[in-house]
Amino acid sequence: MNSLHLQQSGIEQVIERYQEPLYWHIRRMVVSHEDAEDVLQETFIKIFQHYGALQKGESERAWVYRIATNEALQWLRTKREMVYLNDDEVELKPLLDTLLTDGYIDTGDALLLRFQEAILRLPTMQRTVFNLRYYDELPYEEIALITGSTAASAKANYHLAKTKLSKYLLSQQ
Repeated sequence: MNSLHLQQSGIEQVIERYQEPLYWHIRRMVVSHEDAEDVLQETFIKIFQHYGALQKGESERAWVYRIATNEALQWLRTKREMVYLNDDEVELKPLLDTLLTDGYIDTGDALLLRFQEAILRLPTMQRTVFNLRYYDELPYEEIALITGSTAASAKANYHLAKTKLSKYLLSQQ
């Protein structure tokens, strides 16, 4: 078997293994189904282009999540509808509108809607870390590899996010 065939076989396994979890990871970041599909496609293109760069012993899951996270963040940076107010705040109206109209969540569930809105209000790094830990149940060490930080920083961002979410949800009662 030649190396291209082995590489293609490995990529097919990666796609099969990670397609659904990466879709939901990306979707939580960009909210829209169509945008999540586009970012997921770009993610798999990058995985295909750089599959040979995955180092032996390196966490495959952290590697593919890092690519997906970077692609989603790049999409968020270039999205013209979103106006950055400062380094941490993003104009939420486009994301909230999508949240309400895209079928992302059951809009009849007021608590879930407030929870999702609260997550969207978090600074980008805290939102990313929170989603990776809460939804994907990744360990802090892996989150650190994905976000390019340390495990201590990931843990701090997660706890800050939880505190902000609690405060926001309690203020909305």
